[in-house]
Parts: sequence; C-alpha cells; structure tokens
Amino acid sequence: MKLRPLLCLALCLLFRSGLSQTVVKSLPGLPGDLPFYLETGYIGVGELDDVQLFYYFIESERSPKDDPLVLWLTGGPGCSALSGLMYEIGPFTFDYENSTRSRPTLKLNDYSWTKVANIIFLDQPVGTGFSYASSWEGYNINDNISVVESYEFLRKWLKLHPQFQSNPLYIAGDSYSGVTVPMITLEVDEGNKASVEPRMNLEGYILGNPLTNETSDLNSRVPFAHLKGLISNELYESAKTDCNGEYININESNADCVDDIKAVDICVENIYTGNILEPRCVDQAPKSTVGNAWDPTLINQDRPLLLWPTLRARRVWCRAYNYLYSYIWTSDKAVQDALHIREGTIEKWVRCNKTLSYTSTVTDVIDLHKELIKRGLRALIYSGDHDMVIPYVGTQAWIDTLNLTISEDWHAWFVDGQVAGYATLYSSFPSLLTFATVKGAGHTALEYKPEQCFALISRWFDYYYI
Repeated sequence: MKLRPLLCLALCLLFRSGLSQTVVKSLPGLPGDLPFYLETGYIGVGELDDVQLFYYFIESERSPKDDPLVLWLTGGPGCSALSGLMYEIGPFTFDYENSTRSRPTLKLNDYSWTKVANIIFLDQPVGTGFSYASSWEGYNINDNISVVESYEFLRKWLKLHPQFQSNPLYIAGDSYSGVTVPMITLEVDEGNKASVEPRMNLEGYILGNPLTNETSDLNSRVPFAHLKGLISNELYESAKTDCNGEYININESNADCVDDIKAVDICVENIYTGNILEPRCVDQAPKSTVGNAWDPTLINQDRPLLLWPTLRARRVWCRAYNYLYSYIWTSDKAVQDALHIREGTIEKWVRCNKTLSYTSTVTDVIDLHKELIKRGLRALIYSGDHDMVIPYVGTQAWIDTLNLTISEDWHAWFVDGQVAGYATLYSSFPSLLTFATVKGAGHTALEYKPEQCFALISRWFDYYYI
C-alpha cells in the first residue's frame, strides 16, 4: 500500500494542491446513468498536504438541502470506505445472483441511508482504501493523528461544499471507529467553541457495534457466550467465581481460572464471532481469543478458506465469499477510471488493510461519551445481538456507567409488525442517547439487517420514537 520513493516525489509535486473532486455519472456493472449524485475526490491534510484522503460523497435522495450530513468512518482500523458503502449503507451493492467471479454486477440498495442523508464515506486512516501519503513518514499513524487528519479533512470538505454547512452534522461509524468517532465529534465541538471556520452544525454522533473500552468489551464475551447458550451455566458460574469476573489477561497462577477459560475456549473455538449463527470459514479450528487482548484483524477475516464438507454439499456458503467481489471490481481499470483514482498511488486495493503502521493509543473513550452528552449532543448506539466480537452486553455495561436517566426502559421496537430489536432511551437534558439492539444481526449490524437498520436510522434522524 506504500509508494515507491521517486513516484512519491512525482505525485507529491503533481498533486500539491491536495484538492480534486469529480462527479461520477456511471459505474461499471450498473446499467445506465447513476440515479443519485456521486462525487469522489482527494483532499490533502497534514504538513504540506502530504496525506491524500480519498472520499465518496453521495447526496441524499430525499432532500439534500434539508437532510443531515453524515461523515461515515468504516472500522478496522484500515477498512475501506467502499466496504461501508457497498456492504452496509451505500446506494449500490453487488448483485450476487447475477455476478460471476470474472464480472461482478451491481444493483441498487433499497435500504441505503442516502435515502435520508447526505453521506461522506472517508478512506481513513491513510493507507486505507485509495488514500495514500507522498512520504513514508505519512503512513506512521495512531488514533490521535487519525482524528486530527479526519477533522482537517472535514473542515476542508465543507469549505469546498458550503451549501452543506448549515445541514445537521453527525459523525458516524462502526466497530473500531467507536474509538475515533467520539474523538472527532469532540474536535468538531471544540472547533465550534473556538470559532474555527467553517462553523459546523454539529447535532450528534452514531455508532454501530462500537469498540469503546477494550477491557470491558472483550471481557463481555464470556457472559455473552453464557447468555447465548454457548457455554453451560455450570461453567459460567465457575469461571465467574474463579476469575472474579475478569476473563482477559488472567493471572496464570490462578489455576482454576486458567482451567475455566480453557474450557470456554473449547466451547467457542469453532464459533464465527462475527455472527454466532453463521459458519466459520476456516480449514482448521483457530485459536480462541476469549482470553486475549484486542486484535482488530480478527474482525475482518477476508480470506475465504476451505470448509469442512457436509453430507449435503461439498462447500458451505460463507459471508467472506461476498467480499471477493469487491477485490475483483476495484481491480478493474475501468472501475478505477470511473472513480477517478490517481494511477500509481497504491499498489493494490484491499478491503481491510491489515499492514497499516497504526498504533492504538486510546483504549477507553467512556469519559468522552460523558462529556459529549453533557454538551447536549444526541447519540445513537446500536449493536447486533448475535455479535460476539463486541457483544451488546459489554456496550450496555459501559452505557450504564454514564448514570443517565432512563426515559424509556428496555422495550421492543418493530419493523413491519415484527420485533426488530430492543431499545432503551436515556435522557440527560438537553441531549438524548438511544441504545438499540438489532435482532439476529452480527458484526456489524448494518450488513446483516439492512432493512431494520434503515428503519432505525430514519426514525432517529426524524426524532421519531424507537
């Protein structure tokens, strides 16, 4: 994903302005002109615009001048904005039934969030998707640098698009973005207080299946496994007692706890943690991570490996197979030309870049949530209730520590007369935090239950009851 030195220098001189935007009228795989407004481009950030952040901007299909503006950050760190666009909330996705490995085709997404919002999908941090730096130093990045560069990007983008400066602004993302979204939201609010231009009409933030506190999020996997019947009641009670409720970074001298965690590992080692109801696509049982520290590479396992044969079929469907199409589609020169990708700026597009020179410098953002709510910002936090990567029970636990007043206790919410999940509404005047689970969804909820998540965000944007 890094550039050769001479090419870096040439590109740096060529694109020193750091700004380029192009309207995309059509895309390979989707017949006819696009029925929505799509703009792609680069905006330079950092010293001398060394870092070139690539973005996709899609106007709301309802009312661009009135609907919210959303900055969307896909997790990882290092997962492409195109992944969030095509597999989660964008206006087009792959038509799997009519695609072949050599020729993927696209179709419109009936549940795109762009039907109710203007969305900027940002390839961040640098080295993600089509974003690149013109020097080796630009690729050395951490949470704090990523936040500063994302905020600079947003300021420059709004200066180029002043017609959206008055739209309600929400910072949003999922998974690892649970760390950076609150940080960027605070940066925006601090900038507004300091009269930094352009002033942004910040309303709040949105998080799906978010990493928030590394220890508590990972620790919640054991109680989650118990709630879902993956481990027995006896084993859970034993582990809870022997480990004193601490299941990660355990003391090796505590033999009883070590034995309990080994037993838990055996029970869950063949479970696909992204969604416990789906098959795990591996050719051998991987080492369990219940007792290990956070490893973001475990969330995005793109490799479609061999599957054990079944009595009915030689191969079982695997969600990771869907990701193959994104590699084939983006490697097509016609696609890169249509998106106006600068030739030679990256070696190869990957959905989630696991080779980033990225340091996780922030492991707990609970206090940031407290501060943002105190400042009167709205928050929507949702989780797939079958996600074992970042279980909803851990998210519930840290929300409880905010000590907010409950305005609507745990209740079902519905789509088409069916239970779509459960929600709790918290109030702390003048803000309102909503926590919702999405029934049957995994990591992340948007990919598994698009219709339900679209209903959720539509109601929340319009201040309807959930």
